[in-house]
Amino acid sequence: MSYFSNLQAVITGAASGIGRALAQQLNQQGCALWLSDVNEAGLAETQASLPRPDVACDIRVVDVASREAMEAWAEDIGRHTDAVHIVINNAGVAHMGLAWDTDYDDFHWLMNINFWGVVHGCRAFLPLLARAPQSHLVNISSVFGMIGVPTQSAYNAAKFAVKGYSEALRQELAQADSPVSLLCVHPGGIDTNIARNARNTDPDASGDAQHATFAPHVRTSADSAAQQILRAAKKRRPRLLIGPDARVIDWVVRLFPAAYTRLLGNRMDQLAP
Repeated sequence: MSYFSNLQAVITGAASGIGRALAQQLNQQGCALWLSDVNEAGLAETQASLPRPDVACDIRVVDVASREAMEAWAEDIGRHTDAVHIVINNAGVAHMGLAWDTDYDDFHWLMNINFWGVVHGCRAFLPLLARAPQSHLVNISSVFGMIGVPTQSAYNAAKFAVKGYSEALRQELAQADSPVSLLCVHPGGIDTNIARNARNTDPDASGDAQHATFAPHVRTSADSAAQQILRAAKKRRPRLLIGPDARVIDWVVRLFPAAYTRLLGNRMDQLAP
């Protein structure tokens, strides 16, 4: 029997990419699912793609940027179950543009999803996680939560914030003898549509062109990323780097915290989330 069999998991951003892969793999292992996204059609596609229709799965259109919506979703789940065992704060968006060209509305939009969405997920679901004998909270940061990259100031700000918030919360949970372990994930280049769907300060930039720019930096499939996340959560690891690019960048930043921009050279402005 799988470790995740008969458990219950909550996943945000489940309409595509890593979120969909996580849902498919947990469902295959017999884990009941509560899935959300703002993309209703994508959520339905995820549900239809699950390999085991006999395992419970509830989908809900939820904007993680809304504290009220996330709290209402958690309260509704709490009316149907005593506890949840896994919460994965996965929802995320991207923006490309120079810092001085980035519109405040776009900056707020990204921060509200990528950072506040994580906070809302943690705060809303920690009570349900705490009711389980052993549970797992997974926050998705990024390799861009370790390095600053030109045209990625908003995304960098959000992902660095997720890292700091997660590390502080992890220590607080340990000090409180909580049954909740916290895993912070730093993916490198993953094969998803995040670059294609990114906002851009250049009005002529197309989604296909953005995806094409990012494609050479893809090192890991969404399925592989999901497998690594679940394996790390099961082992109650505090941190996960996904992909050889993430491990190299982590090594460079550790050794050369001030000089990494020079060492990585022109590759810095070719990267995208």
